[in-house]
Amino acid sequence: MVIGTTAAWVVGTATASWARYEFDFTGDRIRQAVLIGIAGAVLHHAAALLLRHSTGQHPLGSLPEVRELTATVAGTASILFLYVITAAQRPVPASTPIIGGAVALLFMLAARTAYRYHRDRSLRPNANAATPVLLFGLGAAGQALLRAMLSDPQGGYLPVALLDDDPDKQHLRIDGVPVLGTRYDIAAAVRRTGARTVIFSVANANAELIRTIRTATLDAGADFKVLPPVRELVDDRIRVSDVRDVDIADLLGRRQVVADLAGTDTALAGRRVLVTGAGGSIGSELCRQIMRANPGELMMLDRDESALHALQLSLHGRALLDGPELILADLRDAERVRRIFAERRPEVVFHAAALKHLTLLQRHPGEAVRTNVLGTQAVLDACRGVAMFVNISTDKAANPTSVLGYSKRITERLTAYAAAHTEGTFLSVRFGNVLSSRGSVVTAFQQQIEAGLPLTVTHPDVTRYLMTIQEAVHLVLQAAAIGRDGEALVLDMGSPVRIADLARQLAEQAARPVDILYTGLRPGEKLHEDLLGSGEIDVRPLHPLVSHVAVPALHPADAMALDPYDDPEKIIARLAGLCVQPPWPVTPTVANSRRGSQLDRLVPPTG
Repeated sequence: MVIGTTAAWVVGTATASWARYEFDFTGDRIRQAVLIGIAGAVLHHAAALLLRHSTGQHPLGSLPEVRELTATVAGTASILFLYVITAAQRPVPASTPIIGGAVALLFMLAARTAYRYHRDRSLRPNANAATPVLLFGLGAAGQALLRAMLSDPQGGYLPVALLDDDPDKQHLRIDGVPVLGTRYDIAAAVRRTGARTVIFSVANANAELIRTIRTATLDAGADFKVLPPVRELVDDRIRVSDVRDVDIADLLGRRQVVADLAGTDTALAGRRVLVTGAGGSIGSELCRQIMRANPGELMMLDRDESALHALQLSLHGRALLDGPELILADLRDAERVRRIFAERRPEVVFHAAALKHLTLLQRHPGEAVRTNVLGTQAVLDACRGVAMFVNISTDKAANPTSVLGYSKRITERLTAYAAAHTEGTFLSVRFGNVLSSRGSVVTAFQQQIEAGLPLTVTHPDVTRYLMTIQEAVHLVLQAAAIGRDGEALVLDMGSPVRIADLARQLAEQAARPVDILYTGLRPGEKLHEDLLGSGEIDVRPLHPLVSHVAVPALHPADAMALDPYDDPEKIIARLAGLCVQPPWPVTPTVANSRRGSQLDRLVPPTG
């Protein structure tokens, strides 16, 4: 660029002087103009070198570099102007430095524009190899995705047109890509451009809009993909690789209903945190989100060695299974649990370990007793000195009618007893079905579709509350900031979803026709789930979308009296009885004299 800059100054001053003399240029005038141009180039390079040492070098053709270039040219022209007007005999007209500087700047900007254009074109995906796509949505996320696609030659997508419902964006060209209309022009735009895919890039769109655009896209014969919400992206940066197929959560419109509350990260930062059931769907997502809070130590406990292997691989990109953060143990072994807590001394415990398949537990209630009830009590007994314990519960614990619901309701009551008799904060978190978790209805439907089988739905009118894994875990972590001793937090999960509608939406996405088969409700199943049990009051003192429910305590001796090897019918009856019996009298202790937020006890002292 040194030669180009010098040439720009020489040509600029010569042109300005030539114009000032009305194109009557003698040899002496040419020589003086060229000398002034060379002087300007020398001053320009000296000023640019000083700026580079003081502020650093900006990428060629970038906006900061252009601003710096303009300032350098203006400064150089000003020095030349002062020299010319103070000289005894003016070598060139006084206007030459000013006009010449402007002409030189014009040449420099033209050179940079040509360079940027050539470089940007070279970064675009190969039109012969990349998939031509339409982008719907030109907000911040859509434009960021457009720039990412146009600067990634290996990205595999080449934007050929844009669509947006905003009338102010019609007929624009953004980075050379034209806006061809609104949602109603999808079919015409696909035919006109030959696009094979439409990518939906509207941030935080509602499910109805997603379904509308998807239907129009499929009717036009193109594939449909989406850009996830920015909150789901790594470092909130949009990359071409983030584009994915639509999933059921997009079509249902599940939203992150719990806003971030101050204090969650503070409550976990620097703390020793233990997650039981860490290899499961909820447990593994808990671990991933806890890692972002910078805990002092994250301990991941599970009895499934393969699940721990997969978890470590997802967190660290390697799975040597040689780190102390992985703990292989079974909660049914109370002595093993006690020793782990004594040795590792966790300060915060998230208890996600449980058996959760309703129908299977209905046939084997003793297993629910051993894992869900006695295993939870083993953890509670070991939690001496723990600052906070969060028990992961389920909406099936509200007015329970199944072994799963009975066992989880009992864990809520055992947790409430620990809150009243143990130093620290003990609470439960209750939520509905988790989309795409292992064994969930969505996962089962997807496997049936892949196998070419009909989708099995228990009843045409059955409904369930559904949450994404990220949403469910977000609620659990919010418990660290707003939960209080002995209560259960219940998320406002919006309206329940008809499982038959869910099945139909998944069937519509299948490559071939899929039938829906109704099998009838199974023992223990409800037609409609409850969020709050009988007698529970919906109180929302700290957040409009989170209910705080009081839970009556249950003495551990009653739970320990359960015989997991008894007759299944007797076990079920005994479990049901423990859910409805009057609460065990609670004697006030130092533990339940601390009814404020546990955040005060979790935040490290200062000073």
